[in-house]
Amino acid sequence: MRFKLRLLLLATSCILFFNACSKELEIYNKPAVYWYAKIIESISEGNIDKADNYYASLQGEHIGSPLLPEATMILAISHMYYEDYLLTEHFLDEYVKRYANSNEEEFAEFLKIKAKYMALPNPRRDQVLIGEAILESEKFKTSYPNSMYYSIVDAMATNLYIADAVLNKTIAALYKRIDKPKSAAYYKAIKPQPWIVWNEIEHAKSPWYKAWFEGDGTESWYGYLIPDTRSVVSRNSISDDEEPNK
Repeated sequence: MRFKLRLLLLATSCILFFNACSKELEIYNKPAVYWYAKIIESISEGNIDKADNYYASLQGEHIGSPLLPEATMILAISHMYYEDYLLTEHFLDEYVKRYANSNEEEFAEFLKIKAKYMALPNPRRDQVLIGEAILESEKFKTSYPNSMYYSIVDAMATNLYIADAVLNKTIAALYKRIDKPKSAAYYKAIKPQPWIVWNEIEHAKSPWYKAWFEGDGTESWYGYLIPDTRSVVSRNSISDDEEPNK
């Protein structure tokens, strides 16, 4: 008897659960304020993916709603909070393209630079992203010379220039170590910003559990285990370092 009762309760629970799920999936044709409230509710619960789905419903059913600009910016900032920087840029691009006036565009462009900057926890690992962030920072400074965000963008650009110079220096040393003289010369020839005073630069330090494998960027404790083979260190690697056999 107890077994049958438990089985009945389990079956009832499953039916209620799947019924609730199906009801959630079947929700449509709601007013804009409903979807907006659901977006806010989902973000407050930490369910950013669900918030994205509700945003799609808001945008799909109410393309002209005055709530859309605010919802778009809220999702951009929320994705930045959860360190999802690609989606942050996606929503900011959407905001700039569809809704922003000149002042709002300035703020959105600032957030895009901030997203790129925050996406670089270790500058040694993304040469392209550093370059993109520098270009966008300089573009912002040119476009908005009187911006209230100018000093912040300038500080980020300064750090990015230093990171870029350190990266080039590290790559040159690495190419020298693996006997790629032309590639090493290429990176040595890239002059850092003249205002960089290396004696005053405090290099970033990796946690000990990463430092074991990363080293200082020029060598690692396990280097002797790696055979001497052709390798690509950077997208700017020069392929003819090795002279052809005569």
